[in-house]
Amino acid sequence: MENYVEVLYEAALKHRNDEEAVRLSNYMRNQFSFIGLRAPLMKAVFKQHVKNYGLPQKEELHQVITSLWQLEEREMQISGLYLLDLMKKQFTEDDLPLLEYIITTKPWWDTIDHIAKKHAGYYLELFPHARQHIVDKWIASGNIWLIRSSILFQLGYKEKTDVAMLEDIISRTCHTKEFFINKAIGWALREYAKQNPEKVIEITNTYPLSNLSRREALKHIG
Repeated sequence: MENYVEVLYEAALKHRNDEEAVRLSNYMRNQFSFIGLRAPLMKAVFKQHVKNYGLPQKEELHQVITSLWQLEEREMQISGLYLLDLMKKQFTEDDLPLLEYIITTKPWWDTIDHIAKKHAGYYLELFPHARQHIVDKWIASGNIWLIRSSILFQLGYKEKTDVAMLEDIISRTCHTKEFFINKAIGWALREYAKQNPEKVIEITNTYPLSNLSRREALKHIG
C-alpha cells in the first residue's frame, strides 16, 4: 500500500503553494510543515484519489495510516483522518493501538479534536465494555493528548452521554494548569450543557475547575 500513499502524496504536491504553506505553518505555531493546501482543496484532492483508487482493504489500514503519519507535511495526516472517517465502521477492538498511535504521534489540537470525537468516540461507542479501562489507561498515561481525548470523546453523544463518567473524568483531570486539558474540560461541559445545564452548573460548583474551564463551561448558560 505504499504506492497508494505515494500517489495521494504526489497528487497533493501538484497543488503546492509555498506562500500558503508558510501561513498555515505560522497558524499552527510552526509545529509542522505544509504543502500549502487549505482544507477544501485537500478534501477535494483526497476525494478524487478515493474515486480513482478506492479505499484500502481493512487489513491494510494500519500500514496506510502509519505511512501517512510518517510524511512530513501536515496535510498528509489530515488525509489520514479523512480516510478513517470513511473506514471507521470497520473498526474492531484490535484498532485501539492505531487510535493511540495517531493520538500520540505528531499530536496537536487540529488532529486530536477530530480523532477524539469522530474516531475515539465512535470506537468507545462500539465497544462500551472497554470504555472504562481505556479511559483509566489514558488518564494514567500522563500524556496530555490521551487525557484530552478521554475528556472529549463523548462530544457527539448528546443525550447518550455517560454523565457519571464525564464527571469522574473531570474530577480526575481538573487539577492542572495545562491549557489543552482545561480547555477540553470547558468544551466538554459546554457541550453537555445543551442537554443538562443544571448538571453542568453542579459540576462547576463541585470541583476546583480552572477559570478557563469554568468560563467555557458556563458560556451559554444564562
